[in-house]
Amino acid sequence: MPSPVVLAPMAGVTNVAFRTLCRQLEQEMVGTVSGLYVCEMVTARALVERHPVTMHMTTFAPEESPRSLQLYTVDPANTYAAAKMIADEGLADHIDMNFGCPVPKVTRRGGGAALPYKRKLFGQIVAAAVRATEGTTIPVTVKFRVGIDDEHLTFLDAGRIAEQEGAAAVALHARTAAQRYSGAADWDRIAALKQHVRSIPVLGNGDIFDASDALAMMAATGCDGVVIGRGCLGRPWLFAELSAAFTGAPAPTPPNLGAVADIIRRHAVLLADHFGEDKGMRDIRKHVAWYLHGFPAGSDVRRALALVKTLDELDRLLGNLEASAPFPEVGSGPRGRQGSPSKVSLPEGWLDDPDDCTVPEGADAMHSGG
Repeated sequence: MPSPVVLAPMAGVTNVAFRTLCRQLEQEMVGTVSGLYVCEMVTARALVERHPVTMHMTTFAPEESPRSLQLYTVDPANTYAAAKMIADEGLADHIDMNFGCPVPKVTRRGGGAALPYKRKLFGQIVAAAVRATEGTTIPVTVKFRVGIDDEHLTFLDAGRIAEQEGAAAVALHARTAAQRYSGAADWDRIAALKQHVRSIPVLGNGDIFDASDALAMMAATGCDGVVIGRGCLGRPWLFAELSAAFTGAPAPTPPNLGAVADIIRRHAVLLADHFGEDKGMRDIRKHVAWYLHGFPAGSDVRRALALVKTLDELDRLLGNLEASAPFPEVGSGPRGRQGSPSKVSLPEGWLDDPDDCTVPEGADAMHSGG
């Protein structure tokens, strides 16, 4: 694709409203839509059981193409059933698999970033998804982290196994689960994976907050594309900037506060269309804090926006902002919670045998979205 950029699935963020906004802004600012925008993570078991919340999360816009869906899974049988359902019912055009989540409630059950340590089980899960989509045009890709911690690195084995089992591409978040989102991503690990995995694309993830960061990662590591997570929080136009950087087009002008207010309003309307106005307004609150990062908004307006309940109230509050205020220099850079390193919660005895294929008990009962 012209812009080798992927929107990382983020719980409570990358729903159809946010993806639609990102795609619209890319089209408006650079005249094309070339990135891959991935849906929030859904749990394989919940999908197969057709849980209403999970099914609603798989909503795609009519014009959205390709439709990309990320599965959280720990069980080869559920993986096969979910991937087969996606293929048979035409629910998506691409399946990504999540083995990178570092959240304790996930890893303590052996899921997410904990699972690639179990090499054989990991391979069986990837193979199940690939087998379920045979004969279709649906590619299966796999995202994982460097490892559980510095003593238990798994990324090279995970890349090799995913490649052998038929994955179409792999993506590496260049942090361990123990790091969560703290410290610096180790791009050297991405370079090492690129050298280790030769027959399929390798994408890099971690500390890409501006277009220049994406270009720097690809130059430093030789990776084939980049995955954008926290860098786009409150900046859905980042994908337009990335598209311009990769295609050599003029960089879009960063929006002033008035333009950002218009984008907030568009985002809120899309959320209201998807969830209904009440839930949509509750959802926009967290985004507003990201949108206004670095702008002169005033504490009273910020507090009121953090409690906004209706679109009319949102309009009134946004009208109080200083529309001509330019995009701030501090508006770029790290976004979202950084957190701090901590010991990874794991099932008892999890590290005893990396070849154990026992499916983690209860891990597939996780709610979709994390």
